[in-house]
Amino acid sequence: MFTLHDFLPSGNGYKCRLLLRFLGLPFTLREYDITKGETRTAEFLDRLNPNGRIPVLELADGECLSESGAILNFLAQGTAFLPDDAWARAKVLQWMFFEQYTLEPTVAVRRFWLTEQEEPLSEVQQAQLPDKLTQGHAALAVLEKGLAAGPWLVGDGPTIADIALYGYAHVAPEGGYELDAYPNITGWIGRFREIPGYVPITQRDFS
Repeated sequence: MFTLHDFLPSGNGYKCRLLLRFLGLPFTLREYDITKGETRTAEFLDRLNPNGRIPVLELADGECLSESGAILNFLAQGTAFLPDDAWARAKVLQWMFFEQYTLEPTVAVRRFWLTEQEEPLSEVQQAQLPDKLTQGHAALAVLEKGLAAGPWLVGDGPTIADIALYGYAHVAPEGGYELDAYPNITGWIGRFREIPGYVPITQRDFS
């Protein structure tokens, strides 16, 4: 059985939980509070991830895999969530790289600052909030355009590209990004909730 080392509010960890659920794979959830430095202990750094971050997927033999995109790719091998066609697979990766380099640094970071960070925002963070909002809306506009051609980002069904983007896009309002102007995104969010195995981001009961 897999063990997923995670922080429940994390969109990155949520992506992995969703795919595990969609695939019907049993796993144990081990939670850490990243706001209290629980992923920076010597044990975590030595045994799980020297980069001190979640999520980490631990296999039954003790092997560990970090980085949400790598975990999604590993779990999706041989399933409908990762296309066999080389071009379609490249498009999946294109969206996943976009998520990590454009949407995550804006939408996810602003959400974390406003909802999870325990200490008051620094002057630097306060100064960056307006730009994060503008840049996040630009990223959401790209996603909105990408969903204009069909119900899912690549092909006729959901792939790990959709899961990667969904992790933080669906909670964008928590960071101050209203989604009313993005009908393709809101429709896509609704379709996610109809996938068998779907669970909300903070759900702990996976039975």
